[in-house]
Amino acid sequence: MTVTIHFHGASGTVTGSCYRVVHPAGQFLVDCGLFQGNRTVRDLNLKPLPFDAARIDFLLLTHAHIDHAGLLPKLTRNGYRKPIWSTPPTAGLLEYLLPDAAGIQESEAERENRKRGRKDDAPAEPLYTMEDASKALDLRQTTDYEVWIEPAPGVRARYWNAGHILGSASIEVEVLDGDNKPVRILFSGDIGPDEKVFYNNPDAPAGFDYILCESTYGGRERDDYTLDERRDALKLEINEALRRGGNLVIPAFAVERSQELLHDIGLLIKEGAISPSAVFLDSPLASKVTAVYKKYAAMFDDTELSADELFSDPRFRIIEAVEESKAINQIRGGAIIMSASGMADAGRIKHHLRNNLPRANATVLFVGYQSPGTLGQIILSGAKTVRIHSEEVPVRARIRSMGNYSAHADHTELMHWISKRLPAHGAIFLTHGEDEERTALRQALLNTGIAGDQVILPLLDDAVELRAGGVQAVVPPATRRLDLNQINADWHNAYSSFIIDLSNRLQSAANDEDRLALMAGLKQKLGVPPVIPVPTPITPVAASGTVIHGEPGGE
Repeated sequence: MTVTIHFHGASGTVTGSCYRVVHPAGQFLVDCGLFQGNRTVRDLNLKPLPFDAARIDFLLLTHAHIDHAGLLPKLTRNGYRKPIWSTPPTAGLLEYLLPDAAGIQESEAERENRKRGRKDDAPAEPLYTMEDASKALDLRQTTDYEVWIEPAPGVRARYWNAGHILGSASIEVEVLDGDNKPVRILFSGDIGPDEKVFYNNPDAPAGFDYILCESTYGGRERDDYTLDERRDALKLEINEALRRGGNLVIPAFAVERSQELLHDIGLLIKEGAISPSAVFLDSPLASKVTAVYKKYAAMFDDTELSADELFSDPRFRIIEAVEESKAINQIRGGAIIMSASGMADAGRIKHHLRNNLPRANATVLFVGYQSPGTLGQIILSGAKTVRIHSEEVPVRARIRSMGNYSAHADHTELMHWISKRLPAHGAIFLTHGEDEERTALRQALLNTGIAGDQVILPLLDDAVELRAGGVQAVVPPATRRLDLNQINADWHNAYSSFIIDLSNRLQSAANDEDRLALMAGLKQKLGVPPVIPVPTPITPVAASGTVIHGEPGGE
């Protein structure tokens, strides 16, 4: 028997990372992440797992971001009871991230059931519960960087700094094949950029049979910058937003992005470069995650502002209670409001966007990648109206973006990382990227002289047999869990856009006759019989109750 890898996520998308490796002595997972993006992609979370969770021997986790770890509670819900390996900081972050994710799943199910209750529909079950998250946390096992572990017979693994977020890792794996020969695989996880506040540059050894590399920013470059230049750019954005008189709203991930932004904002305030009236980090996770960062501060590069100094400023306010979060909506200007999620697809940020997007003096600043189909991507693409909590919200605020806070390496940095890991005797698999980005990265690798059959773009649920001398044919599944055409062309988003356009067209019509004609024309196209209103004669009635020019009124 040989070694086979199954691509159960992050294949044509940037979320849902999950790889299953089957070998003569068993099988294991690398990551088990939540799918994010448009509704069709998100619905993958609700479908049955494409494997038997109870038969998985162990799981290697690259880092704590939800698109890599967010389905761990679903694993335990489906019978998984084996170790979940990670670095100690990742295990510390999971302590808070998984219960938070479970709370979101329970609250979304509760909200959905209120709607279903009004229609007498069957109730919905949450994707997973707090109890499932607690079971997943009980399975944590930790290892330090650059230390070999043997999680099961026939497999050993070693973690390397990936420079992405606290505790993030690339994972080097050796798996014995049927001839008792090791197949060497490197899973990149998410690779961080060269310029980060907290970490050294990513690292890992060279020379593998197979490399799996993320490709989030394939074909895309950010402007070269230093940390000082990044802060200067942030200073300009903040001061322009404050000059306009409104609030500055920043969708930001609760882990890492928020801490980096707070660090830079705090430093700018300390230097007198900006002067907001208040800086809100509206996230129940914030203080808990910050505590984990303080615990592992020795792992960081030197920073110019300690966490204790940062949060001693009276203008910094970490918001946890729901009522405090709602109170922020009363502030009309002068504040910086940061809240999760970074793609504006869930959490409290949606409330702040609904409150500030209609205000022409407000500013929304995106500081990270926006996956196709997310609310963040729709806003950033120039939409004039968006739907938030089933309501149409006009976009009058100034929309801005900065790429220099991304926790991902850009195209040049990815190429550099791959070049330092070569040779890859078998193949390089490009994952965790949209097709346009990973196609661009593939072409760049081919331009360096790597053979075309050695750079592979796997699709969702594909399987590949790994041999030391090269891959066999890519084997598609009998049935895919997703129509691949729906990854970037989701009908749910098209429907929302159509409803908004139709509403705008009806509102802008010259008169009711034109509105009725438009609706009648649409019904004719759809083959729906028109409903012709039958006029009812109206007899004018005087205020006294007496019919005018008719029979006398009375009791």
